[in-house]
Amino acid sequence: MTARILVVDDVPANVKLLEARLLAEYFDVLTAGDGHTALTLCETTPVDLVLLDIMMPGIDGFEVCERLKANARTAHIPVVMVTALDQPSDRVRGLKAGADDFLTKPVNDLQLMSRVKSLVRLKNVSDELRLRAQTAQTIGLQELARQDRPDEPGNILLVDGRGSSQERLQRTLKPIADVSVISDPQAALFEAAENNFDLVIVNANFDDYDPLRLCSQLRSLERTRFIPILLITEQGNDEMIVRALDLGITDYIIRPVDPNELVARSLTQIRRKHCNDMLRKSVQQTIELAVTDGLTGLHNRRYLDNHLKLLLDRAGARGRPLSICMTDIDRFKQVNDTYGHDVGDEVLREFANRIRSTVRGADLACRFGGEEFVVVMPDTPPEMAAAVAERLRHIIESQPFSIPHADGALVITASMGIAGLKLEGDTTEALLKRADMALYQAKNEGRNRVVAAAA
Repeated sequence: MTARILVVDDVPANVKLLEARLLAEYFDVLTAGDGHTALTLCETTPVDLVLLDIMMPGIDGFEVCERLKANARTAHIPVVMVTALDQPSDRVRGLKAGADDFLTKPVNDLQLMSRVKSLVRLKNVSDELRLRAQTAQTIGLQELARQDRPDEPGNILLVDGRGSSQERLQRTLKPIADVSVISDPQAALFEAAENNFDLVIVNANFDDYDPLRLCSQLRSLERTRFIPILLITEQGNDEMIVRALDLGITDYIIRPVDPNELVARSLTQIRRKHCNDMLRKSVQQTIELAVTDGLTGLHNRRYLDNHLKLLLDRAGARGRPLSICMTDIDRFKQVNDTYGHDVGDEVLREFANRIRSTVRGADLACRFGGEEFVVVMPDTPPEMAAAVAERLRHIIESQPFSIPHADGALVITASMGIAGLKLEGDTTEALLKRADMALYQAKNEGRNRVVAAAA
């Protein structure tokens, strides 16, 4: 795993020690001796993670972390505070400042490397989502920064084998989330898969069950793969912590649990989940926009070009028929010239609605371009496709288009060309060309008719 780590400490010996450990694991390491230099480096250089000392001259680590998280350009960089401070109040203050974790000096090598690798993996996922969303210009950096720390309450699933700790933890978390409590780990797995949780807290206090098995299963299921997992474990149980981080848990807390630290860590994970959910939704919307015609809501030419080949290949492999109908609104230019493009757009939308109402669920309707549309009909011979096209033609002609901005309803007609798949060596280009020529023939013969291409 390659990543660029920034080590920030005003003691050169501490910097050299961390740098040597990270270089041995093939990380790219940058160093800074004070907070101002660290902030400048994060602004000007791609950084994947910051290992940040707290006690420094000038501005301390708490302020550096707050500034990093307040800046939209650097808010997504994970921060691990490496410090001699070991009081719960210090950890809570750091977590509230935006730190992702704390490591206490002298740093345990196993925990250091496991934590660094875990946070780098999480950042890589977030960066990929962020990049896709920004590329599509569906969100901006300022909007993203606001979404990083939403205020809405979360939904937490607490998996705990003991009633006494269940009650205590539920009471602690109640101000920030709705908490569901389950004692049976296998039941918890099904509960997590069936419901929308922002965080799963696994208390490693089971007498006859390995809690890491549940963590592994949560990471394996598609429905639960992206839910943050916070593990509660004993002081000194380094082996479990390292294995848990390798399995993909996102955070851990040591017993005895400090209530303020538990709340702070839980809030951090809930906010990160909300942010990544927003990014994934943005990416999904981007994909949909890329293959959808914005005016009519039908699939666009790009989607048709890609999907039609798949349908042709499948039809050819199975020896099944496939037909397409290419249709064009008659004299559409006159509509635009007479009533304006706003009315023309309304006609296109209504035309698309009538196509939707006519075709079957298995058919693929697309806007081919301008006033041309294509309907792909799998498992349909040309004569049956012609019957469907004739029904569509009749629906368009017999029901005038009621357009709000036009004077009265408009009588619209359409011409249609049908072509069927030839099983021997046919291509999408040839199929579309035959349908286009049939459409051209329908236009030449007087419009408002269906013409099938010669077999």
